[in-house]
Amino acid sequence: MTSVIEQQQTQIPTGSWQADPIHSSVGFAVKYLGVATFTGELTNFEATLTDGELAGSAEVAGIEVKDENLKAHLQSPDFFDAERHPEVTFSGTANAEGRFDGELTIKGVTQPVTLEAVVTGPVTDPYGNERYGLSLSTVVDRTAFGLNWNAPLPGGGFALANDVTLKAELSLVKAA
Repeated sequence: MTSVIEQQQTQIPTGSWQADPIHSSVGFAVKYLGVATFTGELTNFEATLTDGELAGSAEVAGIEVKDENLKAHLQSPDFFDAERHPEVTFSGTANAEGRFDGELTIKGVTQPVTLEAVVTGPVTDPYGNERYGLSLSTVVDRTAFGLNWNAPLPGGGFALANDVTLKAELSLVKAA
């Protein structure tokens, strides 16, 4: 049995790269009731990295959670308002520390964010494609983007935390 050893790299790769949507994921996590973490995934997305410039978008209609009613609520005006704001977007530039400084747009509101980045690779896949892994994360205040819905708890506090962790695990393939 053979295994691939992950090589961590500190530099963002140069050239043009596209996320392989089959081997990549984009998701979010938020504290629920103060005792658990609720997670979801955005399944319809694309991302490119070109000489340190990262751009990505995800369709709000592609949100996946474990309950269809909750999925519908997340797409309603209480949260993402998918009908009026069908996409979430990010555009940014790699900085000297290996992070990405950029702008995140959710529900028509654009805010500056910095994405932490971990680069792995390069590796050549079995089909001859050069690949890098790019793990991205940040924490945002959902209310800064107009995602204000919440429910008070009988003992005080609220059902949802305001801080949301956003994560992307991208398998980047060198563009032809």
